[in-house]
This record gives sequence, C-alpha cells and structure tokens, in this order.
Amino acid sequence: MKKVSVACRRIGLAFGRTEVLRDVSLEVAPGEFFALLGPSGSGKSTLLRLVAGFARHQRGELLIDGRDVSALAPWERNVGMVFQSYALWPHLTVWDNVAFGLVERRVPRAEIKARVGAALETVGLAGHAARRPNQLSGGQQQRVALARTIVIEPQVLLLDEPLSNLDRTLRVQMRQELLAMQRRLGLTTIFVTHDQEEAMTTADRMAVLDGGVVQQVGAPVALYDRPCNPFVAGFVGTMNLLPVRVHERGAELALELAGVGTLRLPAPPAAPAGERLTLACRPHALRLAEAGAARDASRQWLPATVEASEFVGEFTRYHLRAGEHRVAVDEAHLAGTPVRAPGSAVLLGLDPAQLRFFAA
Repeated sequence: MKKVSVACRRIGLAFGRTEVLRDVSLEVAPGEFFALLGPSGSGKSTLLRLVAGFARHQRGELLIDGRDVSALAPWERNVGMVFQSYALWPHLTVWDNVAFGLVERRVPRAEIKARVGAALETVGLAGHAARRPNQLSGGQQQRVALARTIVIEPQVLLLDEPLSNLDRTLRVQMRQELLAMQRRLGLTTIFVTHDQEEAMTTADRMAVLDGGVVQQVGAPVALYDRPCNPFVAGFVGTMNLLPVRVHERGAELALELAGVGTLRLPAPPAAPAGERLTLACRPHALRLAEAGAARDASRQWLPATVEASEFVGEFTRYHLRAGEHRVAVDEAHLAGTPVRAPGSAVLLGLDPAQLRFFAA
C-alpha cells in the first residue's frame, strides 16, 4: 500500500467564542508514527477527529497525500480510527466485529475471509475468532479494535488514547506490539496521548499542544533536551524551573538566585536577553553531596536542605529547599543505599552544560 502524508495548514476551529484550535500547522511524513501530546483540553483529540472527518474545521486546509480532504465525508478519506473505548459490538464474535467494515463495503465473501484471517493473524488473535468481546481481556479487545481498523486497509491509522484503559504492564506490552505492527504495515499513524512516556517511546516525531496551539514539533529526544518554552520543558519529562535575575553578562553569566546568592556560569549562547530569566534543569542531571565532602569542580554547588523523598524503585526523588526555591533531584538507587532524611543539609551540584534558560 502507498504511504501517504498528512498535512495541516493553519487549521482553526472555534465553538462559539472558545478557540479550540488556533492556526495549527504540522506535517506527518509518509509512514511516520506521529504523536499528538498535550494535557486534557489542549485540542489534540479534536485535531484527530478533524483528520478522521468526524468534525469540520472553519479555517485552513487538511491534506492527505497532497489532496485537500476538508469537504470529504469520513468514509471517503480512507482513514481508520481506533477509539479509547474500542467500541466493539458486544453481540458479535471477534470475526464478525473485524469483518463488519468489509461487509458494509460489500466486499466479496472470499476476500472478506482472507482479509479478516490476515488481520487477526497480524494482531495475534487467529485462535480467538469465535469468541465475543466479553470473553476477552482488555489487551485482546484492543487488538480486535486494531484488526477491525487495519482490515479495511486505510492509508492513515488514527489512534485516540487506545492504551489508556489498560494497566501499566499491559500498556507497555501493547505499545511495543502496536509500534511493531505499524512498522510491518508501514502505515502513516497519528497517535493521541496525554502520557509523555507513551509518546517518547513510540513516536518518530511528536507535537506538543496547549490551549489549541502547537508549542513545538520534533523528535522526542529533541523536545526533551531542547524544549522551546517552559510549558514544553515541564510537560515532556520533569523540569525544575527557577527564576533568576541577571547581574552580569560576558564570558560568564552572573545570576542571583533568591535566598541562595550569586551563581557564576559559563554564558550559554542561547540564553535570551533580559534582566530576568528562568533557569531550567532536569532532576536526573543534578547531583547531591554531603556538606564538607569533596566536590566535582565542573559543577556549581549550592547549599540545600532535604524536605522530603519519594522512593520510585530505579531512583529516589528528593525534594530540596534551596533558598526560596524547591528543587527536585533524582538519585539512582542501588541496594543498600541509605535514604537521606528530611532536614539533612546537602550540597546541590549543577552541571552548566545541562542547564537551559528561558525568558521570564
């Protein structure tokens, strides 16, 4: 099957005075696994419904394979959509659920048999054809929904949070299976999720939306390492955001951190102009040391106090107080590692190469 692109050009949609999508422009490459990531109400599911044809935008163009499909009905677009609820017919068998779309299209019986069999084989349910949905696990129901969608041979596969109803272990397994299937079929796929881990582990590229506006588009590692603004920084992963005031600029950047004192850092070329900035740092990029211990000279060290800790398994997340600021630090956990007690005085080490700056 031919791989196709999907393009949104200045898409706009409003419900009354509420703008749901504002000048959304992005392009999904042929065969790409593309994620739409954002909080509830950001517009990501609405955008997916526009591509499917279940809603109509008021401004802009929506192109599939270079053709504007804005005026086409859903069944004329050759797209397939898997919903969060799966929407399986409870009174039909797995076979009949998967065959339903082909029967409606009046595909010859022999072709239906071949295509349904191939779709069930693809999702690993060839031995479950005679069962009904209530006889299946959540993961198996999700596979039926996928099979029902791919059996019609869509050019574009749309996934609206299809894993959100599964427990964590099954969700991890299913996203790996979903990605493997997408690679085998070569389907252009758009995946909506509010789960940053799902987006980062599956997508070739992703777009982060907030308030109906595309904040940033790029590969997961690019958005994680080089977020364009504080919202993306805090939504894609965890980020400490600290307000600072600029004292000096030059070969060094002298910054005042309220209640701590002055930080002197190599001036990064990307630091925005202005007297006030926001300093951003990931919890895992910070280091802790005992007061009075030997220090890594490549880091800037600040006095801090442990307020609380959370044991996550692979690491312990400490919540520190540094002057007037609360800072999260992730410290790798090894068996036998003692947990730092609340009230402990520590030194907080910042690596200048891992810091990012945003305009305040």
